[in-house]
Amino acid sequence: MSYERFFQKQYLGEDWKLVELKFQALLSVLIALLFVGVSSSYSEGLELFTNSKVYSPEHNLQIYGKGLPEENLIIRIFAPDESIAKFDQLTTDSDGSFNYDLLTWPDPSTNFPYGTYAVEVISTAQNGISEKIDIKFSSTTELLDVPVERHVNTLVFAPETAAIGQSLRVFVQTTSDGLLIGNKPSELLETTHVHLPSGISVPLSKSFETLHQGLYYVDYIPVEEGTHVFHVVAFSQGTTSHGSAATVVLSQDLGGISEQIIDLNFVLSETSRELDILKLEIEGFDNTLDEASGKIDESIGTISTSVKFISEASSQLNSLLFPIIASIGIIVALQIAILARRR
Repeated sequence: MSYERFFQKQYLGEDWKLVELKFQALLSVLIALLFVGVSSSYSEGLELFTNSKVYSPEHNLQIYGKGLPEENLIIRIFAPDESIAKFDQLTTDSDGSFNYDLLTWPDPSTNFPYGTYAVEVISTAQNGISEKIDIKFSSTTELLDVPVERHVNTLVFAPETAAIGQSLRVFVQTTSDGLLIGNKPSELLETTHVHLPSGISVPLSKSFETLHQGLYYVDYIPVEEGTHVFHVVAFSQGTTSHGSAATVVLSQDLGGISEQIIDLNFVLSETSRELDILKLEIEGFDNTLDEASGKIDESIGTISTSVKFISEASSQLNSLLFPIIASIGIIVALQIAILARRR
């Protein structure tokens, strides 16, 4: 019996087998973790480069880099509006390297306009990891004159006035290099909000609807009177752009005020018409008064003439009656004298 066997039986007994089994299991776990760590570290080795940063028509876009040996890679070129301008695949060499002529730039068109493009390589064997590079398609290849950077522009269109409790619509346009960009407004306009007159900010990103790629709108019902500022924040491919517009919210909209003005104009028109009728009636009354005054003047003239005639008739009557009265007086006096003598 060997010394080791004697030692196992003498000091460890039957527990030695259990210790040996545990040691082998622990060693297997360590070896597995080591292989996993090495494999994981190796799997993340994806590199991508381009032969230039700025391209002009008829120039070649060449990509090169390194991935896993004999790995299938997916290649995509994104246009300035974030649409896929070209899709391709390649297989790396035995050492994992690749060198590939991806594209000969055509003359600018609606499919390939000037602007900032993105080249992306996606690994099919490394959990979908990817690498992306921004490049510029321009009329010149001078890097000093054409910087490779993205410019995102955000325009906001909102009505100048609105009314409390009535819906208003705000439109947003997002462009890059003159092309409309964006797909999901909840991601593109994630931090968009409206500033209320009370100082509160209300988020709007979940309320946007898509009218067209790069064109969005939101319907908002104001609950406060005063100036509302719509602050739109667009985030696309690492670039942020801001835009804002203000709307003055009144107790009622201009449409209601316009209706009231129309009603007031109608009332004023009716009043003017009635005044015209009254004026005509007054003019007719004036004519009647003039006619009555003329008739009164004629009557006065007639009465004056009659009085004159009466006066003349009275004089004539007096001249006729005076001799008669005198004769009667004489007769009476003679009768009295006769009676006096008889007595």
